[in-house]
Amino acid sequence: MTNSFSFTVNATDGAARTGVLKTAHGDIHTPVFMPVGTAGTVKGMLPEQVASTGAEIILGNTYHLMLRPGAERVARLGGLHKFMNWPGPILTDSGGYQVMSLAGLRKLSEEGVRFRSHLDGAYYDLTPERSMEIQHLLDATITMVLDECTPYPASEETAASSMALSMRWARRSKDAFIRRDGYGLFGIVQGSVYPDLRRESAEALKDIGFDGYAVGGLAVGEGQALMFETLEMTVPHLPHDRPRYLMGVGKPDDIVGAVCRGIDMFDCVLPTRSGRTGQAFTRRGAVNIRNTRHKDDPRPLDEGCSCPACRHYSRAYLHHLVKAREILGAVLMTWHNLQYFQDLMAGLRAAIAEGRLDAFAADFRAAQEAGDIEALT
Repeated sequence: MTNSFSFTVNATDGAARTGVLKTAHGDIHTPVFMPVGTAGTVKGMLPEQVASTGAEIILGNTYHLMLRPGAERVARLGGLHKFMNWPGPILTDSGGYQVMSLAGLRKLSEEGVRFRSHLDGAYYDLTPERSMEIQHLLDATITMVLDECTPYPASEETAASSMALSMRWARRSKDAFIRRDGYGLFGIVQGSVYPDLRRESAEALKDIGFDGYAVGGLAVGEGQALMFETLEMTVPHLPHDRPRYLMGVGKPDDIVGAVCRGIDMFDCVLPTRSGRTGQAFTRRGAVNIRNTRHKDDPRPLDEGCSCPACRHYSRAYLHHLVKAREILGAVLMTWHNLQYFQDLMAGLRAAIAEGRLDAFAADFRAAQEAGDIEALT
């Protein structure tokens, strides 16, 4: 059977590209930002509200969903799309990152990882095969291989050993993956910040063969300059005809810089987490709505934004909601941030298609550096 999961590059501008990823659950236009729905929900948002921002795909988390409510239960209830009422594509991460962050609660071996749940202390085993099974039960449109997220900083010897283990797990993941029409499996490039290791990892994954290729082990403390440098030495080794996914990124300026270096897909908790803590992303940089200077400000967060928070409410009202810890404040701020990120991606896609990405990136940086000047007047 022909697999309808496919990626087409429609236009390029330097290393950047715009294209369409076709899946069983709909098309995804790249570059794309995926809102994070860790436990089967994008926090504070109805699925319809998430879709209204222009989001075409969301991310779910294998680790959290396997613990609660359980992958088998989700499968019995019709899969994650039906369970959470999101008919579009869903990418699930493998659970590796969350498990690796459980310092003192996990034991790593060639077979996989044994860990204790942060919820009740019960022991679980997560292997490449079990990760594939869980993601299949969840009905993930895009499944991620199980890998070890190499910590930063790491010596080259440590990074090499970690990367080699991830490559062995990648092959086991591929062998265990149940292929279905319109569904895809992504490999994850590791190797820390070492060029030879990144190249070796990319070549190993290409030999195995995947529907897409993620760059993992970044945005873990190395800083933006080193992250960009690592992308520049990694992306050229990835196939041109497959989507490229930078995991866990990120800040708007990180996204713009990564798109310019050839990345197609992004995810991050930043827009939702920041929304819940009173930070808004705008065309003139970040705004802390808790700041006293907003309490009498009748203007919208961002006059160029079409979200309900900007169309119907003032900064003064949002300031009041957040200070009063009203749930509506978190909802409106989250909605705005998700809209901002989707607008940014739409702007990047248009700029690439029209061959003006350099100008777009320069204008973006200038506006961000100018800051929220109007609010000070």
